[in-house]
Amino acid sequence: MSDVNKIPEGSCPHCSPAPAEAPCCAPAEGSTGCGCRHKQRTEEEYKHLITRLNRIEGQIRGIRSMVEKDVYCTDILVQAAAARSALNGFTRELIDQHLSTCVAEDLKNGGEEKLQEFLWILNKLV
Repeated sequence: MSDVNKIPEGSCPHCSPAPAEAPCCAPAEGSTGCGCRHKQRTEEEYKHLITRLNRIEGQIRGIRSMVEKDVYCTDILVQAAAARSALNGFTRELIDQHLSTCVAEDLKNGGEEKLQEFLWILNKLV
């Protein structure tokens, strides 16, 4: 299964109504149609990521509520640290998925584009 799928022109939510208005969807070099990259995740991968995001979303809402209720600063900071830790967990999960699928498949097929892309984004994360 390919980790990056070409979406038929006109069916990509980022391209509608007109591809020219969405630079992220510019046609890939040497191809026509949508240039968007998409990752087909397994149901398990999807569930893990969404569960983590739901937890983070709840934590952020809780922090907002604490600010609105004038809760003491350090109490809010403790919750902010927990939310940051949860976001780091999400990031680690996504990195693991990316390395074990996208990067591994690209290397197996003799490519290094995904590895270089990963090294670039890793530099942004640290």
